Amino acid sequence: MKKATKKEIEAIKEAFLERYSDAVTELSYSNVYELVIAVALSAQCTDKRVNLITPALFETYPTPEALANADVENVKRIIQSCSFFNNKAINLIAMAKRVVDVYGGKIPLDEKELVTLAGVGQKTAHVVLIEYTQANLMAVDTHVFRVSHRLGLSDDLSAIATEETLVKKFKTNLHQLHQGLVLFGRYICTAKNPKCESECFLSEFCKSKDGFKPR
Repeated sequence: MKKATKKEIEAIKEAFLERYSDAVTELSYSNVYELVIAVALSAQCTDKRVNLITPALFETYPTPEALANADVENVKRIIQSCSFFNNKAINLIAMAKRVVDVYGGKIPLDEKELVTLAGVGQKTAHVVLIEYTQANLMAVDTHVFRVSHRLGLSDDLSAIATEETLVKKFKTNLHQLHQGLVLFGRYICTAKNPKCESECFLSEFCKSKDGFKPR
């Protein structure tokens, strides 16, 4: 697979920034506590599914303090239609307890602190900071990974390596580019039957239609 040239990378970047200048997450939330929960639940689960689950969860446990004292079986019941709901329920309660015990009930807006919370890895921390603070960070999910490889921006085998490559190549406006890559991959450059002819505005830069997945 051919790699994108520096000129192509700049053109791709400009196209994404123009098309997705105001893009934000499709997860529903009203504060950073709810955002952390929504992003954690979205791991290997669709945003649409998460948005169906979270209203009842947020109503029942509106604060970290409430969730820290939650009955795990009740949390499992509320989120049972989400993938890996057993582990996610346990992690959500553990996350809330640490937020209460260590951070005074406030979600820390620092990557090193965020990743100390149960169920919050680097990708989740980056997504939270990108969305909530417009941090100049990149996060790579299956959509970003696939698009990056199809456009010749990366040939890395893992999501973490792909993230590092995208940061090096794009450097700035990473929060907008992340949001754009996600939406482009979700609705246009889809894994199956990508809308190459009808909707793609980057077809001239496409290097492959393979369905790339991180290892």
